Amino acid sequence: MGNALPLTDMPLGTAMHNIEITRGRGGQLARAAGAVAKLIAKEGKSATLRLPSGEVRLVSQNCLATVGQVGNVGVNQKSLGRKKPTTPWGYPALGRRTRKRKKYSDSFILRCRK
Repeated sequence: MGNALPLTDMPLGTAMHNIEITRGRGGQLARAAGAVAKLIAKEGKSATLRLPSGEVRLVSQNCLATVGQVGNVGVNQKSLGRKKPTTPWGYPALGRRTRKRKKYSDSFILRCRK
């Protein structure tokens, strides 16, 4: 894992990331956290890749790619640990609740709207 190779040297079905679009330009595809692309075919001088977005794309077989998946897969599932929605400064956003918390008529509400 982590070796950079030209697509000519990779077997079909290899999981890869940080893929060059044109040789020598540096990796431009599949670089986000947890991203992985698969090599699905090789024909002539081009290779076919399935990108994380679902797009299928032709790339030159001379282009380099790094074997494996990008780390930090669960970055978007980490809780920020605070009540939302708030502004970046901590103030309530998207409508502050205006009803009292312990109102007399609460005893008459059988099921909340939300």
